[in-house]
Amino acid sequence: MFLLESPKKMTIANIQTKANFLANTTRGASGSLTDANFLIILNQYYEQIVARIISETVGGKTQFGDFNYTAFPIFTFNLTNGTQSYDLNDISTTPLTIMGIEVVDNGGISHPLDRITLKDIQRIGIAQSEYQKTNGLPREFEIRDNQIVLYPAPATVNVTLTNGLRVFYLRTADVFTEAQRSTGTKQPGFPAPWHDMLADAVAYEYTKANSLSNPDRFLRDYNSKMEAMLDFISRRDQDVDYAITGQTANFR
Repeated sequence: MFLLESPKKMTIANIQTKANFLANTTRGASGSLTDANFLIILNQYYEQIVARIISETVGGKTQFGDFNYTAFPIFTFNLTNGTQSYDLNDISTTPLTIMGIEVVDNGGISHPLDRITLKDIQRIGIAQSEYQKTNGLPREFEIRDNQIVLYPAPATVNVTLTNGLRVFYLRTADVFTEAQRSTGTKQPGFPAPWHDMLADAVAYEYTKANSLSNPDRFLRDYNSKMEAMLDFISRRDQDVDYAITGQTANFR
């Protein structure tokens, strides 16, 4: 089998085929790259790629999301009277970046909350336990120890308790399942010209683990494609005239 170039859009089946080709291994053969190991490595790097894109573009006007998701990442918490802290671990898809938080008042109107830190509270000379300690309509929030801390804590008469806290966030990749690997049609959720970097990553990990010759060549290809993709993504706000506004086109 000989591959001249990668398809412009690669399915997971294409990626697995190319990874096996690059690593010079055959599925099912002794010492081969197993389907299970392929999926583990693929998803590991897939999440790293999405995290890197989010990290590079979070300050821009266009926020990145995995193309495979069909709805915006908004999570709602039920509020409890007098309860100040809410666990971010309850969000079903791991949030990489919190974009903003809103609270719904007793009339059904959402209000954006201001971000505050423990240091901000201490700087004004008030103990955290004393800061806005009377329950009411939350106006500020703090993120600490993976908890959303509301100031003040909600009061039943001021807020809508059911789905009364709305969290906007950026999430990790929509990783592949074994069923999707078996079906073979799902594509990665980042720009298509760089789908094959996942094959490079899998080949790198396989050749390194098996002490095969020069695995770093695959890592170099992966890193080169990563930089090219990030450069492309950082310039996609074409409605911005960077020369006039003085903004940088590259968030790195």
